[in-house]
Amino acid sequence: MVPTGLVGAADESVAGTADGAWPGDSSVTVADGSGVFGKNLSGLAFESPDVLWAVKNGPGTLYRLQQDGGTWAPDGEGHALHYSDGEGDPDAEGVVATADGLFAATERDNGNEDASSQKILRFDPTSSSDSLNATGEWDLTSDLPESDPNTGIEGITWVPDSYLVSHGFRDEHSGAAYDPSAYPNHGSGLYLVGLESNGGVYAYALDLAGSGYTRVATVDTGLPAVMELEFEPETGHLWSVCDDTCEGQSKVLDVNDQGAFAVTATYDRPGEMSNYNNEGFAIGPQSMCANGHKPVVWADDDNDDDHALRSGTLPCAAE
Repeated sequence: MVPTGLVGAADESVAGTADGAWPGDSSVTVADGSGVFGKNLSGLAFESPDVLWAVKNGPGTLYRLQQDGGTWAPDGEGHALHYSDGEGDPDAEGVVATADGLFAATERDNGNEDASSQKILRFDPTSSSDSLNATGEWDLTSDLPESDPNTGIEGITWVPDSYLVSHGFRDEHSGAAYDPSAYPNHGSGLYLVGLESNGGVYAYALDLAGSGYTRVATVDTGLPAVMELEFEPETGHLWSVCDDTCEGQSKVLDVNDQGAFAVTATYDRPGEMSNYNNEGFAIGPQSMCANGHKPVVWADDDNDDDHALRSGTLPCAAE
């Protein structure tokens, strides 16, 4: 059954009935040093082949990671995150790097764990400060389905307008083909967030000059919970990733003939990877391809065996 208010993959398999094995290597390797992050590492995003961003949900922390001898290591102690007023401890669950800045998705303020606070926050990634105040803040709480404070937004990604327009993406707000010019100051793409509470994905045009937003689309992933989202520009795939709740299953969505994101493939986790509490997932850019494969990285919120990062592969997109 499709959760109330969700559209898309009504006939796709549900968690536990995968269509196929992981398309990359079945093996994974540890990708961080022992005891570097501890628990709560929750979101990942590549900025470039040399830079991988990570966020911790408690305390809210942003890390800039670089490769160090085959593993990823922070280039400092990390940045403590705060809301735009300089207060609070955002429960940062997801992160994405775009041309408009670095954006984090949060589901609550750790200082008030009994209240849902589902927000997108923008931060200045060039700052050298140990503590970062959000330079932009969009409160989606009233627009999203009501969720327990700890089962709200878990993942965020960004999809460029160029892809959406070329694939005939439909704007559910206007009821017509998506027209970027209808949303002044939104930048050059839409921000998609995924919810743990119902497995839904919600696409927004953000007013980057203020705090306004418009929901453009609502998508069902076929998963009971979404822990991470990742748009793969080389293929146009939208990856929706679940954690140990769904045995580490992932679903791939593409824009269909009706202009909506719909599930086109379902994959198990890599065969040799344990059922970790993976809440973060990032796909390396095409420039990282070697021998037909490119790297992917998972973040384990539980820091099993004293490691939070593990790496694997996916096939490179055709040139």
